[in-house]
Amino acid sequence: MKHLLNLLAAIALLVWGSHLVRTGVLRVFGANLRSLLARSMGNRFTAALSGMGVTALVQSSTATSLMTSSFVGQGLIALPAALAVMRGADVGTALMSVLFSVDLSWLSPVFILVGVILFVTRQASTAGRVGRVLIGLGLMLLALEMVVQASEPMLASPIIKAMLNSISSDIFMELVMGCVLAVVAYSSLAIVLLISAMAASNVVPLDVALGLVLGANLGSGLLAVMTTAKSAVEVRQVTVGNMVFKVLGVIIMTPFIGAWMKYVQPLLPNAAQSVVLFHLAYNIIISVGFIGFTQWVAELMTKLMPKPVEDKPRRPHHLDPSALSTPSLAISCAAREALYQADVVETMLTGMLDVIQKNDEQQAERIRKMDDEVDQLYSAIKYYLTKISREALGEEESKRWADIISFTINMEQIGDIIERVIIDIEDKKIKKGRKFSEAGMAEITELHGRLVSNLRLGMSVFLNGNVRDAKRLLEEKVRFRDLERTYSTTHLARLSENTMQSIETSSLHIDLISDLKRINSLICSIAYPILESAGELVPSRVKAINEAAANAAPSGASHAAGGGAGVEHSNA
Repeated sequence: MKHLLNLLAAIALLVWGSHLVRTGVLRVFGANLRSLLARSMGNRFTAALSGMGVTALVQSSTATSLMTSSFVGQGLIALPAALAVMRGADVGTALMSVLFSVDLSWLSPVFILVGVILFVTRQASTAGRVGRVLIGLGLMLLALEMVVQASEPMLASPIIKAMLNSISSDIFMELVMGCVLAVVAYSSLAIVLLISAMAASNVVPLDVALGLVLGANLGSGLLAVMTTAKSAVEVRQVTVGNMVFKVLGVIIMTPFIGAWMKYVQPLLPNAAQSVVLFHLAYNIIISVGFIGFTQWVAELMTKLMPKPVEDKPRRPHHLDPSALSTPSLAISCAAREALYQADVVETMLTGMLDVIQKNDEQQAERIRKMDDEVDQLYSAIKYYLTKISREALGEEESKRWADIISFTINMEQIGDIIERVIIDIEDKKIKKGRKFSEAGMAEITELHGRLVSNLRLGMSVFLNGNVRDAKRLLEEKVRFRDLERTYSTTHLARLSENTMQSIETSSLHIDLISDLKRINSLICSIAYPILESAGELVPSRVKAINEAAANAAPSGASHAAGGGAGVEHSNA
């Protein structure tokens, strides 16, 4: 029992070490690696070479697959080029397994010692993240040595011998076991290294080890397919197409396991070398041999998995799952998606005026459907942000994380208000055949125009974080409130004159300009985090807003408008 626990602990340490290396490399070099991939798509051969290099550094063909598929999903590269990248990625991870199969155990204490010193002393810097990578490399080398040590005593167990005999000569069971292990460990590299270490210790027969290696390769492809199962069709085309190549490779290589044992194994020094070189041979065959078929497989994937043409809210395009291991990139992806959400809200806001002016019921229906898209984008952005490791975020990135959450909440609430306005317009105006007075319509149009302008300014403030624009946005808040109060007063004056149109639409008119004011408050709240970070919202906040009101508003209304600014923010 003790030896089994030691073996399981060594396997867990191997998987954890590979995780540390993968995430550490992505956090340090993630942006550069993605740029390298994006720039190398001129032809299939340079694409394959870049995939090989990136995977050798990241030590995960799955991570490379997620990066590449996200590029296809964003329309940055074509599907054949992405499949070519994956051909090189498989070779890259196989080369790393060959490197780790060499006895480098003497490097393990060096890597761990240096890595811990760097990580502890400079944790938040690039040096600290490099230290994380060194710790992972050291743990992987240590784990491989522990696997060998823990395996030897287990060979004498009759139970282990019986289990090994039960899977011998059953290639299907070997493929399934190797596949399951790779999926559970989230790393085909770690499993191939484990298999080679166990083969070297005679824990598994060599022919069984080779079958497990083929299964581990299937597992890496299946893992990418499972990870992107809910992604856009363009993304899934890459991972499923890559899986097709892996399955074809297994079909071709399986009959040659016996030939490898007979003709190649006698030329190699040990079983561990045989396992990793068989792994390399498999990946070279499916990469070099099949690279000419990337166009054919891409066409097949396009036919089997066509892009949907129905008019449905599209899936988020900027929320790249492969960027999650590089927090700064993930924050940028979330910000881009938040801006798209704001674009949808702007379209809703612009269309709202057509519904008010022209009683356009078809436009009203389109706007209500767009609110569903805004809600879906909000949920997707929020869920994506929760998957970003908060420990890996610096102070500025943490603030940006909070700003994005706040921005998307505001956009979602604006979308809900617009939907309610549209429903009120349909129920109280269009269905009853009523019209706003000419003066009332002019007031609504004026407020609406300022609202659209403020939304665009708010989007600019969110994107650039410009303090001057943030101050302008607060000034616009004061102006808008003054206009709302003025137009409420003039509407009451029209009621006192018994204007029939004003009387019929009075409730709707008052509710509408109140809703427009609420939307404007949500837009202007974008400015507060920017000004707070810049130290502009310290105790002198109310004074600053009062000064803005005095400069912007009519003299008679400036004091009243400015006096409530600070209170309104506290309620927003």
